[in-house]
Amino acid sequence: MKAKLSGNLAVVAAVITVLLWASSFVVIRFVGESLSPGAMAFSRLLVGAAVLAVIAVRYRRPIPRGRALGLVIGYGLLWFAAYTVLLNWAEQHLDAGTAALLVNFAPILVAIFAGLFMGEGFPRPLVIGIVIAFAGVLLIALGGSGGSHNDRLGIILGLITAVLYAAGVLMQKVALRTVDAVTATWVGCFAGLLATTPFAPQAVGELADASAGAIAGVVFLGVGPTAIAFLTWAYALSRTDAGKMAATTLAVPAIAIGLSWVFLGEVPTVLGLVGGAMALTGVAISRRRPRQRTPAVDAQVPEASPTS
Repeated sequence: MKAKLSGNLAVVAAVITVLLWASSFVVIRFVGESLSPGAMAFSRLLVGAAVLAVIAVRYRRPIPRGRALGLVIGYGLLWFAAYTVLLNWAEQHLDAGTAALLVNFAPILVAIFAGLFMGEGFPRPLVIGIVIAFAGVLLIALGGSGGSHNDRLGIILGLITAVLYAAGVLMQKVALRTVDAVTATWVGCFAGLLATTPFAPQAVGELADASAGAIAGVVFLGVGPTAIAFLTWAYALSRTDAGKMAATTLAVPAIAIGLSWVFLGEVPTVLGLVGGAMALTGVAISRRRPRQRTPAVDAQVPEASPTS
């Protein structure tokens, strides 16, 4: 019963993460009109770190040491810092939907490496789901998602963020074997914040001239897609396979395209809509548990009693 409840909570946590991360692509696109990539990253992480600090004080768990601390700091630098700065930069050259689909090439990398080197294997529902979802992502790429300013630099930056994302997930999965989700998240976020402090003066100047909407967007990015979403992600990741959890985020491009259509006017094509539906279907399949074969019960033949 407890295992089932934990599994259900992990699914809820994964859904929250996907929704918040999908929304972040749209908000980054909007805030990027007022803030430069580094300034936005520092401001977002500053807000996220403040929220996580309050949670960490109430949670009161010891800071990890040794190899575990190194892994947490490592994925904090790769995922919270480098990924965030480069994603902000990429979205100055890509529409929100295209950025989301490029970044979400990462689940394929995670599933392959987790299957080969972390003992997760390649369950049939996961493989089928990833194939369908990735085919959907390719359709989105072919059909476009409504943006008209995509260029080669943006595509390169998007693919680099995918690699950083995948490396961060794999390092975090190993760290979560000995570190709880809350501690892993706040320590990683603070590591990313420290790495982006060179952008602090630029952030102060740009925020002083930014609109109220842009400032509200930064606060949302810090509270929602950073503090809350990374906590729910770490909770879910600690309770499921890295490959299956990463496959869940293949739904992000489809949701991001829908949100960018509503809020930014980036109208998706027919192929984009079909691809989005396929991505969501593939994610649903990848979350299924493999069927357990019931062992056949051999008929027990009574042994003949020894003759006298």
